[in-house]
Amino acid sequence: MHPARFTTILVVGGFLAIVLAACSSGAEAGWTFAPTPTPTAAPSVAPSASGGASSAPSAAPSGSTAPSTAPSGGTGGTVLNQVASGVAFQTASFQVPANQPFQIAFDNQDSGIPHNIQIADSGGAMVFEGDTVTGPGQTTYNVPALAAGAYKFSCKWHPTMTGDLTVE
Repeated sequence: MHPARFTTILVVGGFLAIVLAACSSGAEAGWTFAPTPTPTAAPSVAPSASGGASSAPSAAPSGSTAPSTAPSGGTGGTVLNQVASGVAFQTASFQVPANQPFQIAFDNQDSGIPHNIQIADSGGAMVFEGDTVTGPGQTTYNVPALAAGAYKFSCKWHPTMTGDLTVE
């Protein structure tokens, strides 16, 4: 073996021996490992997988398309539950109070398919556009207060996904 290579091996080997000795010396390290605590589950405003209302009480009888009036996320107010499944909205019409912000708990159940909810006024002007959610996924949209009137909601990715929003 060439003497320079032998010296390099001894130097590297000696360094490794020092590191290993330090790691196994039994001396307590100057730091400790503290695992990150597991987050606790927070209440969800997302609709159930069946597309029905969330566990919050509803102001309307079961099976109605009327919104929930239970507080959501500490904001209080109206929460609409909408599910996208089979490239279709499960609820075709909603009604909300005029001049009051509201939320839409959106559940995209179409795996690998992008959906969103956008709202247009009667003249076709867009008044709200929610972020796109690629399924499966959920989000809650915060919709600003709308004036009384008839609106249309749709998915910008699928023009056949539409519905009516009555604001009164």
